[in-house]
Amino acid sequence: MRAQLSPTGRRILLSTVSSDSHTWNLVFLQLLLEELGHEVVNLGPCVPDELLIETAAAERPDAIVISSVNGHGHLDGVRLIRAVRADPRIGGIPAMIGGKLGVQGSEDTSYVRELTEAGFDAVFVEGAPEAALHAFLGVLPASTPARDLAVGTS
Repeated sequence: MRAQLSPTGRRILLSTVSSDSHTWNLVFLQLLLEELGHEVVNLGPCVPDELLIETAAAERPDAIVISSVNGHGHLDGVRLIRAVRADPRIGGIPAMIGGKLGVQGSEDTSYVRELTEAGFDAVFVEGAPEAALHAFLGVLPASTPARDLAVGTS
């Protein structure tokens, strides 16, 4: 049974990329998102692409939020979002990535365009205000209650 969402709450699938073993960022984001009224499925660190895809297909989240702090988020992120967009079950789910996505420092934003062209709906570089994530999630359609979801429907 799913938790009751606030009127603006969304179901969020939260993860890192496969090479990122950090957990503190995920714990912080989960707590922040829950405080804002969202339901969070936190997959933890070092998530293989296929596990994220299968979980997204099973959970039917309103958004996928990817956080990375190892500096390689842009490399794994491009591969991940291409796989997500290629899967007809989940290809239309809004997805964002944020954190330390490169190793050249927060001024290097050269990877932002590559990530958006690959399929991310939003890219937040290291140091972006948490209000940016809240605003991104706030414009998404409201969740469909779990009881209203039927297998095989969108």
